[in-house]
Amino acid sequence: MNNKPNTRSDSPVPLHGVAADNLRFIRATMESATAFTGVSGKGYVLAGLTASVAAWIAALQQTSTGWLLVWLLEALLAASVMLMLTSEKARVQGKSLWSGSGRKLLFAFLPTMAVGAIVTLAFQLQGNTLLLSGLWLILYGAAVMTAGAHSIKPIPVMGLLFILLGSLQLLGLAPMNLSMGLGFGGLHVVFGILIWRRHGG
Repeated sequence: MNNKPNTRSDSPVPLHGVAADNLRFIRATMESATAFTGVSGKGYVLAGLTASVAAWIAALQQTSTGWLLVWLLEALLAASVMLMLTSEKARVQGKSLWSGSGRKLLFAFLPTMAVGAIVTLAFQLQGNTLLLSGLWLILYGAAVMTAGAHSIKPIPVMGLLFILLGSLQLLGLAPMNLSMGLGFGGLHVVFGILIWRRHGG
């Protein structure tokens, strides 16, 4: 008969440690599965207002380079406003733009925007910017629809309307500057107010 003492550690695991691990796992799982609700309605409204002004200024430009420069500056301004106000809204909600759902939204949005940047550079180098407004509207709409799958319901609807507006412009059924103003100006303001009222901020 073997009377050797059992050298294996049979000490019980503290329950509070197990509970803490389980809570962390549950919280991470829920966070990754939850839609990101921190998109700022105020940010969309401000971006829409600045885009409306940009559409007016761009229409006054005498060269395609001047027109392009106006919209690139507007894109930088609008993106900065949206990023700042969305981050602030998420913070007030006790969340983060860099949370699981926030990262999903960003990673779904950025690739199409990168394609838009490459297309813009290529067209500018070729001296052909006539199709850029329609392509911007369609690509932005596609990015918003894709990212909207990880956010609140109005976002994909807005993306679809951008795609429709861009399609009309590319087919010659809507003027270039008017399309840009209605899209980046009007749609942003309308949906920004809707999000602001229904989802706060």
